[in-house]
Amino acid sequence: MRTAILTKEWPPNTYGGAGVHVQFLVPALRKHISVDVHAFGEEYPDAVGHVTPEFLKNANPALATLGTNLDIVQAISQQTVDVIHSHTWYSNFAGQVGSLLLNKPLVVTAHSLEPLRPWKAEQLGGGYRLSSWVEKSAYESAAAIIAVSAGMKSDVLTSYPDVDPANVHVIHNGIDTNIYRPDPAFDALDKYGIDPAVPYVLFVGRITRQKGLPHLLEAAKKFDEGVQLVLCASSPDTPEIGMEVEQLVAELRAERGAHMIHWIREQAPLADLLQLFTHAAVFACPSIYEPQGIVNLEAMACETAVVASNVGGIPEVVKDGETGILVPYDAQEPRAFEHAFAESVNRVIADSTLARSMGAQGRARAVSAFGWDAIAAQTIHLYESVMK
Repeated sequence: MRTAILTKEWPPNTYGGAGVHVQFLVPALRKHISVDVHAFGEEYPDAVGHVTPEFLKNANPALATLGTNLDIVQAISQQTVDVIHSHTWYSNFAGQVGSLLLNKPLVVTAHSLEPLRPWKAEQLGGGYRLSSWVEKSAYESAAAIIAVSAGMKSDVLTSYPDVDPANVHVIHNGIDTNIYRPDPAFDALDKYGIDPAVPYVLFVGRITRQKGLPHLLEAAKKFDEGVQLVLCASSPDTPEIGMEVEQLVAELRAERGAHMIHWIREQAPLADLLQLFTHAAVFACPSIYEPQGIVNLEAMACETAVVASNVGGIPEVVKDGETGILVPYDAQEPRAFEHAFAESVNRVIADSTLARSMGAQGRARAVSAFGWDAIAAQTIHLYESVMK
């Protein structure tokens, strides 16, 4: 069997959960089948890179994306392919066109859904309508859709009622717990000026509405005295949300002291992240929309307690009261959410026994329930079913 994996992200150009998913799924698949990876970018040693056509360099980003997709289609049309597997709307157009051109089944993995991310209109303008059309068309024509959580499956069927429920299959995101594991070293904390003797709350994510960072910054005003906040937050979606976060961080530093707020603006290396996860008193995930949330698994694998919003697929990863605390999110009551989030963080930090127990149970759950080999086996089984 030969599969073409289509993705925007591929190492070293990996910045989001979908990219991490593909990065670890492909090696697990390659143990059993042939896999060709087609990704956005110039050149890769282990994938085919595709760039935006020159005449679309200054186009709306969504339109430029479609140009890159056509380059992908041209490449896969020159190969022998049994299944095409696209990840996110960024490659769904290539997946659908390639499927029609080659008469091969298309599998789509649902990492997120455009109808549930209306804030992207700030970023793409009319391109958001284009990306939404691409996603809808691909989902409705796909031979199979992989939902990364049961919550995501429900969202797919709600957003796209014309999709046959029998075509939607839940296969969770996974994690390599040989890589994501506790690291007792402290050099990364020294590098970023974080005091290891003072408990800290850690956030890791892009600066986008989806991740709820402004809610966390408001909640942090209610953290107990003597708690540091560490933000690994980069790549704002728009100048507006970037400025909003800047302002909230400035306010927080004025209230709690500049030395208590550490903002790592670049994408931290994995080795640094492992230490930051390991030594955090709490990992904070205040997302307002999250299909599954691989980052919670990363924190759990490093034996860190998680406080997260109770949205999307997060409850399928974080077990409330066992590996962390889930906080109900209501878009109509943001202040109530921020207050409850702060209370949950303070509760975990104040009870070191509880924090250690949640961390240990989190590691055990990551190891037992989210291994990549099992996820690859389920994916191959699905490939085989759509080829019949």
